[in-house]
Amino acid sequence: MKQSVRLNVALTVHDGKSAVFEELATAMIAATRKEPGALAYDWHLSADRKRCRLVETYRNADALLAHLKGPAVQQFVPKMAEISKVERFEVYGEPGAEGAKMLAAFGAEFFSDWQSLGR
Repeated sequence: MKQSVRLNVALTVHDGKSAVFEELATAMIAATRKEPGALAYDWHLSADRKRCRLVETYRNADALLAHLKGPAVQQFVPKMAEISKVERFEVYGEPGAEGAKMLAAFGAEFFSDWQSLGR
């Protein structure tokens, strides 16, 4: 799994936009489900449904790049940006040069692999 790339995104949903946020997230999940290199795409909401944590895992940098160029990001992220705010965006692993450039545009912070169990 050392080649895998993980993303952790913390979002705050704008007041009164929870229902629209959840509809968009559902559409993004459906789009990502069709991507063969997407290993995990997990959305977690706080009890008040105002804070969200999105945890994503891709097989490798190529799978991540396919996601970044696919409909989940290209069609739905701009809409998501209108109704929520990214509070934190962390990338774990090597996203590749093109992926890193695209993620940096979203304000991502990068963490290189250091040590792991290697599974």
